[in-house]
Amino acid sequence: MPKRILTGVVTSDANAQTITVSVERRFKHPLLHKTVRKSKKYRAHDETNQFKVGDQVRIQECAPKSKTKRWEAIAE
Repeated sequence: MPKRILTGVVTSDANAQTITVSVERRFKHPLLHKTVRKSKKYRAHDETNQFKVGDQVRIQECAPKSKTKRWEAIAE
């Protein structure tokens, strides 16, 4: 099964080798027919601490690295 890849913005880089990425998705509401924006935060592994707050980053699914980290940042 292929690994999912999401694109988001780094909201925190306070922890060592970890970034928090906010991923936004847009969809049309089934009843109101207006565009709705929803965001979700993911904790991702950043081996070299290269990403800073505000950076656009791609994250990919991986095996669990810790209790909360199931994603890793992809260098572009």
